[in-house]
Amino acid sequence: MATREPELPPKQERLGDDSEDYDDEEEEGEEGWDDWHSDGDDAAAGGGLLCLFCSARFDSESPLFSHCATEHRFDFHKLVKETGMDFYGCIKLINFVRSKVAESICWSCGQTLSSNSELCSHLHASEIHQLEGKVPWGDDVYLKPFMEDDSLLHSLSVFDDDDEEGYGMPTERGQCSGGNGNLAEKRENHLNSIIDDGSDVIGRLEKACTVESTIRECSEPLAQEPSDKQLKIARASAAARGIKSVDDNYFGSYSSFGIHREMLGDKVRTEAYRDALLGNPSLMNGATVLDVGCGTGILSLFAAKAGASRVIAVDGSAKMVSVATEVAKDNSFLYAENMEMEQKRDTQVISVVHTKAEELNHKIQVPSNGFDVLVSEWMGYCLLYESMLSSVLYARDHFLKPGGAILPDTATILGAGFGKGGTSLPFWENVYGFDMSCIGKEVTGNSARFPVVDIVESQDIVTETAVLHSFDLATLKPNEMDFTAIFELRLSESGAPQSGVTLCYGIVLWFDTGFTKRFCKEKPVNLTTSPFSTPTHWSQTIFTFEEPIPMAKEESVVGSSASVGTDECPAVMIRSRISIARASEHRSIDISIETTGISSDGRKRTWPVQIFNL
Repeated sequence: MATREPELPPKQERLGDDSEDYDDEEEEGEEGWDDWHSDGDDAAAGGGLLCLFCSARFDSESPLFSHCATEHRFDFHKLVKETGMDFYGCIKLINFVRSKVAESICWSCGQTLSSNSELCSHLHASEIHQLEGKVPWGDDVYLKPFMEDDSLLHSLSVFDDDDEEGYGMPTERGQCSGGNGNLAEKRENHLNSIIDDGSDVIGRLEKACTVESTIRECSEPLAQEPSDKQLKIARASAAARGIKSVDDNYFGSYSSFGIHREMLGDKVRTEAYRDALLGNPSLMNGATVLDVGCGTGILSLFAAKAGASRVIAVDGSAKMVSVATEVAKDNSFLYAENMEMEQKRDTQVISVVHTKAEELNHKIQVPSNGFDVLVSEWMGYCLLYESMLSSVLYARDHFLKPGGAILPDTATILGAGFGKGGTSLPFWENVYGFDMSCIGKEVTGNSARFPVVDIVESQDIVTETAVLHSFDLATLKPNEMDFTAIFELRLSESGAPQSGVTLCYGIVLWFDTGFTKRFCKEKPVNLTTSPFSTPTHWSQTIFTFEEPIPMAKEESVVGSSASVGTDECPAVMIRSRISIARASEHRSIDISIETTGISSDGRKRTWPVQIFNL
């Protein structure tokens, strides 16, 4: 059964008796929250083709575009003819308009409105802005569907049967009017079947285009230009489907209660968020809060307990949305949409929405930049694994008020060299009194090709700690998530023996996140996953060298002509260059490590670059 997403109560009722104490500036800051509402049963049900501007749905594209023309002054067919758009130009236009409407921005003149209703009034009251020069939806980024499973894109006709010129292809179709006039239609139907299949979409499409290019009639116009355009569409569709598949598996993995038991049982993690939310009343009292990736809803519960006036919790897992809703209800924090205001408790402020952060406006209408606080536990292994940070940055840019708080607001990746105890070698060297070190060597060799997530004991860290990279989450841009760091490692006092050498088997990375005084003035909090602190469920991420590197203190090294990084000439310093970047596979990261050993006399030796995927 379709359900409605909860609406906010009227502003005066939310503020209570003290509302008149708020000054005019604060009143203006709250403007737009009254318009918060869901798309209703139809949107929840997801049936039909969704209007580009409002929540109306239609059985086919013809009445949808007629509605857009009469109600929203958006004449799709006229615009297509005037600009000479082809099929994939139409795809771009639809995705462009949807993206602007989601931000309450006029697609034509670029004016930003405070709500969707104001946007629709603006569109209705004005003529279509005269477009000049390059169209704003020309970028290929708009080939990617803005709205997941957008039925309009799948039903969009390449050629209009009532219009011989079609969508920007008059010459080609005119030349094919004899005998093969329906070839384009058959070709498009075949394309749609390939895209719908989703398996090896590019290879199959290219093969199909090659086969069709042997047809003599209309071989030039139909086998060349349309195939290029269709290939672009197919690639965009295939990429979108690949992302959706990864997302489905990702959110599905969080449907297991085991992983939530592990996270909730991680006291370092959970108490850091609790202390930051409950320990800063000047930030949380009366605040509107967005919880991105809410899971069981624990952060939303903390926010509600801390005095938030409204909490919207979003999660991509349908299972966990159901669970979080029930948990909020059982603890008397769930926002009761249909209850009379006088019967509601002040704590009934949490609403849970099944969506990704990027698609929140598809589920409910919220004021642009309307939240006071954005909170999320987004960190993955090696900090950036799972790529959830991009969703948090999107939510920050679209839903957080200017100057609003993001929790946590800093993140830092650190690293150090580890010794033999950080590997499995000690275990295999004595298995019930038997030497199985041959297995240990093979296991360690395999570790040089794959990152290992495990706990490294503090006594197994042999070098000083280095800071690789720091992120300011209040200002970080999405394209700044990828980085390269160069850092130097020397033996620490505890890692250096009185004489001889210490073997460094690789580099271990961990991260700290900060709830700093910038937003948490009363009680700043630091969450660390360091091997020198209480272990967390993130553990550390271990990158093993192809071969261990002998190291020694500089003052204990005697000059030698042997190769650097050997027992005869141990390195006094390791200089490492690490790059961490989002991988081509959605939600994965690639890590490359280049290692150089430097001797006491300045000679260097560089080992081959190691590539890891996480």
